[in-house]
Amino acid sequence: MAKVAIVYWSGSGNTEAMAQAVEEGAKSAGAETFLSFVSDTSAAGISAYDHIILGCPAMGNEELEEYEFEPFFDELLPQMKGKKVGIFGSYAWNQGDWIKTWKERMEEAGVTLAADPVKAYSYPDDDALAACKALGETIAKA
Repeated sequence: MAKVAIVYWSGSGNTEAMAQAVEEGAKSAGAETFLSFVSDTSAAGISAYDHIILGCPAMGNEELEEYEFEPFFDELLPQMKGKKVGIFGSYAWNQGDWIKTWKERMEEAGVTLAADPVKAYSYPDDDALAACKALGETIAKA
C-alpha cells in the first residue's frame, strides 16, 4: 500500500478544496494518506514518504506563497529525487503560469513529476476537482 503525503498552503480555501479531492483520489486507489497544511508539518517528516503531492496557489506575480510554502519547498526539493511527485493549485489572475515555473524548478533539481500538474481558476469547478482526484489516484498507483 502506498503512503501518500499531501501538503498544501491555502489562503482562501480554493487550494484546500483541491487537496481534499487529491486525498479522496489517493484513498480510492488504496493509499494511506497524510493530509497537512504546510505549517503543520516539516520537510524532514515529508521527505520520508515515497509519494508526495504538493499544493500551492499562485501568489504575487505568479509565485509560490513566500512565507510558509516557499521555505518548506526549498528544504524539501533536494530530497524529492526518485520519489513519485505531483503538484496542484489555484490562481485568480494572469494565465496561471506559476505552475509551469514550479514544474520547471523541480525538473531543474532532478525531480520528475509522475503526473501532469493540476490547476484551477479560482474555486475548483467539477472538472478541476475530478482532475485532482485523478492526480491522487495516479500518484498513489505510481
